[in-house]
Amino acid sequence: MTKKQKKVLYRIIVAAILLVAVNLIPVSGYWKAILFLIPYLVIGYDILRKAVLGIIHGEVFDENFLMAVATVGAMILGEYSEGVAVMLFYQIGELFQAVAVGKSRRNITALMDIRPDYANVEDADGDLEQVDPDDVEIGSIIVVRPGEKVPIDGVVAEGSSTLNTSALTGESVPREVGCGDDIISGCININGLLKIRTTKEFEESTVSKILELVENSSMKKSCCENFITKFARYYTPAVCYSALALAILPPVINLLLGNPANWSTWVIRALTFLVISCPCALVISIPLSFFGGIGGASACGILVKGSNYLEALAQTKYVVFDKTGTLTKGVFQVVRIEASEEFKETCKVEKEKVTTEDATEEAVAEPANSELLLEKTMQQLLRYAAHAESFSNHPISKSLREAYGKDIDNTRVTDIEEISGHGVKAKVDGVLVAAGNAKLMQKLGLNYAEDTGIGTVVHVAVDGVYAGYILIADVEKETAAQAVAALKVAGVKKTVMLTGDSKQVAEHVAESLGVDEVHSELLPADKVERVEQLLAQKSKKEMLAFVGDGINDAPVLSRADIGIAMGALGSDAAIEAADIVLMDDNPEKIALAMRISRKCLRIVYQNIVFALGVKGLCLILGALGIANMWVAIFADVGVMVLAVLNAIRCLKVDK
Repeated sequence: MTKKQKKVLYRIIVAAILLVAVNLIPVSGYWKAILFLIPYLVIGYDILRKAVLGIIHGEVFDENFLMAVATVGAMILGEYSEGVAVMLFYQIGELFQAVAVGKSRRNITALMDIRPDYANVEDADGDLEQVDPDDVEIGSIIVVRPGEKVPIDGVVAEGSSTLNTSALTGESVPREVGCGDDIISGCININGLLKIRTTKEFEESTVSKILELVENSSMKKSCCENFITKFARYYTPAVCYSALALAILPPVINLLLGNPANWSTWVIRALTFLVISCPCALVISIPLSFFGGIGGASACGILVKGSNYLEALAQTKYVVFDKTGTLTKGVFQVVRIEASEEFKETCKVEKEKVTTEDATEEAVAEPANSELLLEKTMQQLLRYAAHAESFSNHPISKSLREAYGKDIDNTRVTDIEEISGHGVKAKVDGVLVAAGNAKLMQKLGLNYAEDTGIGTVVHVAVDGVYAGYILIADVEKETAAQAVAALKVAGVKKTVMLTGDSKQVAEHVAESLGVDEVHSELLPADKVERVEQLLAQKSKKEMLAFVGDGINDAPVLSRADIGIAMGALGSDAAIEAADIVLMDDNPEKIALAMRISRKCLRIVYQNIVFALGVKGLCLILGALGIANMWVAIFADVGVMVLAVLNAIRCLKVDK
């Protein structure tokens, strides 16, 4: 609890004790009124003050006005216990609501804690200076010590460490980083010392973007919230005038008919009517439900920019994916190495020669089985290719070197000849190696493998003999297939993949992941056109979500009903255009976000039906004189507490 909440709690306890004590004192008349006025003012002075200020500022019809009129009227009519009790229980409900909002807000506050207070900038002499992150320029070297937050996005220039990314991604598994790795702000450095070369200004860094998204999320209200706001705007004045009519018209009619007016009876009924009619349960619980849903989602690494998008997720029936970086990792990796029979035979002869001529104890002890020979043959093929491509900066060359996994001695590579559009030729340890595409093999007059699978193929020839090929592909994300399956379980009618990649690759990925429809070889404008066609096919109540990560996806993200961006590796333009951001690039969390949305909406509808149903019944009973002030307290505070308790369930997310 905050200090303010504790103060209210103390007032509630003191007022409750005083109320019990005053009821036990045998006094009457003015003394009784004065004694009951003490607990009433202890618990209700702030409500009375707010009601008066509301009247002064022209904002009359709110819950403070209703409570003030109802309780002051009860006190004037001599219903002292009821008047104090109404104010007491109302404050209990308000405290309960404040604690619930605080609990929901803590998830958001956890995100706010990622904001760094300073950055350690290294000057030309190697000295460190603590400066405001806003003052750090692009290209500066900043030092992040163990236990400190990474203040600005950049690249690790020196050092290695383990990062705690849970505040950003919702995942507890630490991430290892080393020299050359990209690093985003908001992570906590766990153990090693890191020197980072900044690539963005602080205001453009990940941490600033996240804080901006969270701070602005409450500005975009859902349809339910807008309905309740409009409802309360007309409902509250309507019930106030109804209560006034209930207090005046029946007594006047009685007088006209020659009957006793019974003013006190009808005024008490009108006051009871006012207490019952207070719309607190709806006004508080509906925004709290969405606030809790957004807070629960943020704790899972899902940033929702507004409750309107959280609400729209529940109606999502079409999900359209980009391929590269969304369903696949967006990085080339060696997925298969196939050696030719000639090269296998060559490696086998060389091995037998080494075993015979250099029969060391280690060589003799090594088992000469076929599996080991095959493994060494493939490693040898990869070694030749990695060395031949070692001077190239092409992504394919980089993936070959990464798959080789060992340091490459460039002095062993000579006579390098790069053949544009074909590949490269070089001597590795004096052996002539050619590595490239099918055109290179055709140029060399060699027969090569044609059924190589889906991906980019690097054919390798050694000393004029075809040695085999290495297949390189953009690897599917581990969770991509489960993500598509989970969406279908969640009720999504159709999943679609749009990509600029070749038809063969696109269809292979779509079939592997279970995507219903695929369109390949598309330009950014073509993607927008495809999304427009899908939007025209669906009904108005159905929503279409587009999931992407690249800068070329920004137009489609903006056009879709709901744009979902990959936050960790996604471009700034994509994140800016999106309505929802997945901070760990895990597409499986789309289905999780939909579950959070539907749970949130179920709770919202439950609260609306429950609150309106109970209040409607009690209003009728109050007007007929069947419901007294204690029933009114339940209809107001009791319903509010139950609705808030129900709304708190939005915070709990079953992953």
